[in-house]
Amino acid sequence: MQRVLFHETVFGPIHSRRLGTSLGINLSPLDGKVCSFDCLYCEAGLNAQGPGTTGLPARNDVREKLETKLSGMVARGESLDVITFSGNGEPTLHPEFEGIVDDTIELRDKYFPDVKISVLSNSTRLDNESVSRALLKVDNNILKLDSAIDRTIKILDRPASPSFTAERVIGHLASFGGRCIVQTMILRGTSDGDIVDNTTRQEVSALIEAYRRIRPKEVMIYSIDRRTPVETLEKVPLSELESIAERIRACGIAVQVN
Repeated sequence: MQRVLFHETVFGPIHSRRLGTSLGINLSPLDGKVCSFDCLYCEAGLNAQGPGTTGLPARNDVREKLETKLSGMVARGESLDVITFSGNGEPTLHPEFEGIVDDTIELRDKYFPDVKISVLSNSTRLDNESVSRALLKVDNNILKLDSAIDRTIKILDRPASPSFTAERVIGHLASFGGRCIVQTMILRGTSDGDIVDNTTRQEVSALIEAYRRIRPKEVMIYSIDRRTPVETLEKVPLSELESIAERIRACGIAVQVN
């Protein structure tokens, strides 16, 4: 079974194809996965691997590790583009997420004032006031919307909550008033006999309508880059991604393709 990628709370820097030189913050366990989605394509593996034994990192521990890393990078004259909340699951599930974001902003301002702070979130916790407040504090509030059609979301993202629907999440995304970036994984394939394909005209048209409602600063579309736990998924070629992007841009929406 494919397992978690990150065994540190603060990891990297690594090169992100969308964000540049990125220092990661993992608010999930170091030896397991905690997520409100169970995406077929997740590079950290499926939720079936379990939450591990280390638990979620304490707020003070995150702060200490981040300060040690940032101060060391400054001393060595290293460069940095972004500090990114990602890791082995959904970062906004951490009960002290907002406080950790506040600490991160404070330390960023002290050591790397020009560096951006990004959060990669699956959009499942946008109904939580503390989470929404925290997301509005960061530079890059990057929120997932892989489909605007319920059936596709259920097959591709496999949300833990049965009440999670496309209509509900699109409404939450729109409530940010354009202060977000929407990230969409584009792929096709099968899972347990079900066809999953968000490249069809119907799927792209539904996404475009959702983007219009949300009015994001930008849309990021991308496809599979590494091994996925479900191996019957297909990477969509860059030329096809560009064609989809042109349809979105024609509606006046900025698109980044990776």
